[in-house]
Amino acid sequence: MSSQRVFVAGHHGMVGSAIIRQLEHNSNCEIITAARQQLDLCNQASVNDFLKQNKVDQIYLAAAKVGGIGANSENPADFIYQNLMIQNNVIHAAHINDVQKLLFLGSSCIYPKFAKQPIAETELLTGYLEPTNEPYAIAKIAGIKMCESYNRQYNRDYRSVMPTNLYGINDNFHPQNSHVVPALIQRIHYAKIQQLPEVVIWGTGQPLREFLYVDDMASACIYVQNLSKEEYEQHINPMMSHINIGTNQEVSIVELANIIKSVIGYAGKLIFDPTQPDGTPRKLLNSQKLEMLGWKYTIDLKQGLKITYDWFLENENQLRQV
Repeated sequence: MSSQRVFVAGHHGMVGSAIIRQLEHNSNCEIITAARQQLDLCNQASVNDFLKQNKVDQIYLAAAKVGGIGANSENPADFIYQNLMIQNNVIHAAHINDVQKLLFLGSSCIYPKFAKQPIAETELLTGYLEPTNEPYAIAKIAGIKMCESYNRQYNRDYRSVMPTNLYGINDNFHPQNSHVVPALIQRIHYAKIQQLPEVVIWGTGQPLREFLYVDDMASACIYVQNLSKEEYEQHINPMMSHINIGTNQEVSIVELANIIKSVIGYAGKLIFDPTQPDGTPRKLLNSQKLEMLGWKYTIDLKQGLKITYDWFLENENQLRQV
């Protein structure tokens, strides 16, 4: 088998860097990356020129503007514009430059706020989205439909995966823009260091969430990308082709916070503030399709949180400067 030139868009992020860690085990893979200073994915001409020059065989589209409830609520225009531009440019340039294989990474927020649980792929577009991240979700839905459209019109092999809530090393620990796991790790860690008697956490703590360690997600992405076209097409509908990636396990935010408290060794109290938004009440993906295709997660929540916290401790000084 000849070496495959594989472009990972978004390689500095948590998701992209995890995909690279997995790809590095493959000796037949030549990994292509570009820093933001080298390649502006929001610039159509630059993306097209980059793919034309580098002659890649496969693309993992992991680049995105991401953030938590606060960031999505305060910057909805940025979230919809930048994500639409990134995926439009990369997917279209892939087609123009005859890149036959591409994997688009979405998010479980594409599903309706009150979707039937566990959420099967067929729940897409069956109801209203969670308002706090609707612009981001609409961009991701457009990415799925873009892949499907190029497959139908041009016989491309552009696939989409929808990971559940991700966490792990290289996560975003920004104090205002982080998701729930890094936000809780940071808040509880500093409460321990400062010997604070309590930590206040947004919301009631009752929403149920599913969490997947990012290296498991990367393993699933590569698994889906490398399925034969025949096997892949046997399990998907051309107009509902995305595949969920999850653990089929869920915990409440209260349970999550207490696991993190245990991992960190914090002795104070956790106080939940019901005046702050909860977001979607429950979000558990149905990942049976992926399990039927032969993939299952390997890292449980406590183990993954321990790995993530150890990484946070090793990189704390650098993270504070970001």
